[in-house]
Amino acid sequence: MSVPLTAFAAGAVVALLVGVFGKVHDPTLAGTTAFGFRTVIDMKVVLSVVIGVLALLQLLGALWMYGKLGVTAPEWLGTAHRISGAIAVLLTVFVTYHCLWALGLESGTLANGEPVSTRTVVHGVLGCAVVGALVVKVVAVRSRRSPGWFLPVAGGVLFALLISAVMTSAVWYIGAKGWPRLG
Repeated sequence: MSVPLTAFAAGAVVALLVGVFGKVHDPTLAGTTAFGFRTVIDMKVVLSVVIGVLALLQLLGALWMYGKLGVTAPEWLGTAHRISGAIAVLLTVFVTYHCLWALGLESGTLANGEPVSTRTVVHGVLGCAVVGALVVKVVAVRSRRSPGWFLPVAGGVLFALLISAVMTSAVWYIGAKGWPRLG
């Protein structure tokens, strides 16, 4: 039981530190990239959709590997699950960096005096929680001493937070402004 408690505590500390950094850092576009999109936000929207799709594939893969779909999983599924998970983590860290560096963690009022939207605040808090949940999930995957319930719970929490973060950013953006275009 000490592994899950330690992992959840470490994840909470990391999420808090990411949030503090997001509040105290002065947002800047210096040190960011748009990868050919018109804006950094456009690039983050597209990558966030990819992360959301990878998260869904991770869920399906885990259910399949653990026999919850009623069909025997092929031998290659474990490798595909690990590779797509690693790609999802790398993309999540990349998008998180760009969110924190270019935008920070917004709350209260903007420089023009307008209040920050509830969606923006919720998305920022979810983003910080995603980073903490990534820490917990990595511990769950790597630990040999954790109880059997820990990995599915850590994965489920990460999945729920990731999908919520994507819904409050990329899905909202696409609904409001359409699919981002290349530069």
